[in-house]
Amino acid sequence: MHRVLETTSRMDSERLCAGGTAHRKHDVNRNGALKPVKNYIHSRYRRKRYLKVKRCLDAAAALVGLIMLSPVFLFAALGIRLSSKGPILFRAERMGKGGVPFTMYKFRTMEEAEQRKRRQPQKRAGGRITSADDPRVFPFGRFLRKTKIDELPQLVNILKGDMAVIGPRPEDVSIVRKHYTKRQMYTLALLPGLSSPGSLFYYAYGETLLKGDDAERLYIRRLLPVKLEMDLNYVRRVSLLYDAEMILRTVAVITAQMCGVKRFRYPAEYRNMRG
Repeated sequence: MHRVLETTSRMDSERLCAGGTAHRKHDVNRNGALKPVKNYIHSRYRRKRYLKVKRCLDAAAALVGLIMLSPVFLFAALGIRLSSKGPILFRAERMGKGGVPFTMYKFRTMEEAEQRKRRQPQKRAGGRITSADDPRVFPFGRFLRKTKIDELPQLVNILKGDMAVIGPRPEDVSIVRKHYTKRQMYTLALLPGLSSPGSLFYYAYGETLLKGDDAERLYIRRLLPVKLEMDLNYVRRVSLLYDAEMILRTVAVITAQMCGVKRFRYPAEYRNMRG
């Protein structure tokens, strides 16, 4: 697992994030300036027809998912209620398409602040990034996070039009405003997604590397640039076929994780980024 940190060294992170040398030839105009966001996505996929078809498919998939997965929703709600005091849902502010914040829904997997303070008064409040050994996560919540059941309420976000099934994963608003480069802002050109190449990479490799009180700094310096570069690859290649491929890959990786698989082959987006 630590190969990720070794291969994604500080030099790699700076190369991916810094201006000028980080821009590939299809990201800049002849004068070296960044292309506008509207030109960053391949022209044939900017057509209204594609966006309408994708939106209809996303809404239909979300509606079917909510109906078919209703027993899972009930199971998660009962488990949270019996495991920890507090609300069933967690509402998080995330940055959406075009830089417009929205409220993203998740099943709550962490104890409420007052409950944590009573149990562990010596522990300081955690950061915005959840580490692999984060004491704020209660046992049933850890199961929800591992299986990604905690993300299922975002089907409601998809129905509302805040998100898509596949798209660049939405990030904390403050992280976007403080740490995104101009180039990385291109990930906001599309609706954020329930899954993406970057979030799948993070699930398969990155989560277990974030341990201790330094998780947020490590995430921002080492893992965030890699996630965003992979999601930029999605923005450049966006298509319905790519979306279908990502859905299958997401199901395969989650299933493999549940079956105890620990090592995964690096995805094509990561290999392209390294090349």
